[in-house]
Amino acid sequence: MAVFFQNRIDYYMNTKAGFVALIGKPNSGKSTLMNAIMGEKLSIVTNKPQTTRKRVKGIYSADDFQAVFVDTPGIVKPKYQMHRSMMNYVEEAVVETDIITVIIDSDAMKKGYDVPNEYIINLLKKNKAPKILLLNKIDLDADIKKMLPLVDEMNKLGIFDEIIPISALKNSNIDTYLNVLKKYMPESPFYYDPEMLSTQPERFFVSEIIREHVFKGYSKEIPYSTEVNIIEFKEREEGKWFIHAEIIVERKSQKIIIIGKKGAKIKDIGQRARADIEEHLQMPVFLELFVKVRDKWRDNPTMLKHYGY
Repeated sequence: MAVFFQNRIDYYMNTKAGFVALIGKPNSGKSTLMNAIMGEKLSIVTNKPQTTRKRVKGIYSADDFQAVFVDTPGIVKPKYQMHRSMMNYVEEAVVETDIITVIIDSDAMKKGYDVPNEYIINLLKKNKAPKILLLNKIDLDADIKKMLPLVDEMNKLGIFDEIIPISALKNSNIDTYLNVLKKYMPESPFYYDPEMLSTQPERFFVSEIIREHVFKGYSKEIPYSTEVNIIEFKEREEGKWFIHAEIIVERKSQKIIIIGKKGAKIKDIGQRARADIEEHLQMPVFLELFVKVRDKWRDNPTMLKHYGY
């Protein structure tokens, strides 16, 4: 019996595990990176800023290594109470994590407007954890030499333990990043069952899928003024899941735009979202969408709490 327990102790001491915060400005590629690592679409992705609003956890497990990634909202200057809640997510993730990964859009950086600003630098100083900088969105063969001045500039900050060029979209150099993570990860038993990919419930992912199609289907202020609230999520006797969801907007004029002429627009959004939900859940779904007006919900603490902020 003593030998059995000693073997178990030796096994756990030979594993590494920890939490990895993914932070950066909007559209830097945080969500694309986590999806590429996980091999699953856990974070929704669009070309609009503020697509990620809440923390999304992705659990990557290898034989002796587990990284719990925390995808955070893009760093913005708060305009609404919702933005302040989003930045609280970022700050909490940075303080509580074992490794911090900062992701920068290298194309934007070359133009001088995606370098770590004072807010990010001060945020990084709050935790002595290892810090890795990823220069994202590059072609490793064509652009690596062009990145050398930027790498030198980032080295001079004296903040980052490692600087790695990657392309999250093309899945380039991701293995290098994972190997570096493993090097800095503390020895620890796994936090979660290796079969798990996330800790979030299915209701969360369903609401995110619907919100993704709202972001893709509308322009200007509409996507940023909307939230998705799941009212019902249950299995019916015939095996098809019933999902009742509300698309929250701030003004009646926005509700008219969301619905579209004779309901055509919301019908299209519903059909597209339902197809992705069925693919995600691997089961047939009946999706019912309604549009509700909640005046200034982005600045209402009670409503924000109700919607999970």
